[in-house]
Amino acid sequence: MPKSPTRQVSSGGAVESVVRRGRPTGDHVAKRAELLKAAASVIAQEGYAGASLRKVAQRAGYTTGAVTYYFANKEELVTALAESRFDRYDAMLEAARAQPDIKALIDEWLALTSGDPEYWPVMSQLLAHARYEPAFATLIEKRYARFREVHTSIIAAGQAQGTIRDDIPADLLSDQLSAMGDGWMMMFPFEPERFTPGRVQALVDAAIALISPAPDTRRTASP
Repeated sequence: MPKSPTRQVSSGGAVESVVRRGRPTGDHVAKRAELLKAAASVIAQEGYAGASLRKVAQRAGYTTGAVTYYFANKEELVTALAESRFDRYDAMLEAARAQPDIKALIDEWLALTSGDPEYWPVMSQLLAHARYEPAFATLIEKRYARFREVHTSIIAAGQAQGTIRDDIPADLLSDQLSAMGDGWMMMFPFEPERFTPGRVQALVDAAIALISPAPDTRRTASP
């Protein structure tokens, strides 16, 4: 947090500089985003337990006081980080509503997650932490419910168009796809060498094949 010096006269008549804490200057939205980015970096490298406001401040190049100006404590900071990640998911899903194409949606999800090497490690840490923090678990449950609702509607639209198999309810397919993605996300921090870009794309293609309508294998009668 920036500190602005003022001048006051001491009892001995000497002029002294006094540091006063004040409202941080500059672009608050940008600084908040920088702190969230720093928090993600710390969590990705040191885990949730190893993350502290002091380490986040050091990573961002700020004082701890600057962090507490924006976030009262670690829980508030981590909650804001989780919200920002789900906001990106929501924006992606809303954009996909206009033209329901599940393959394009998964490809976009792949680009979103693989474009940031810290994305999967951070989300896996946040999901694991939610098990032990009831308030945080409520947030995750709420955001996942919203994710599944929109995801299910997109799959249902694909079923109506004939691009997705309709012998399994849309909500079950949505759960299956979400579970696959979460499973990859949980294992990536342990086996990053296994999740090469080519293999991840192959996994996505396999998931698409699983939810695609079965090809018509009926034989046409000979003339």
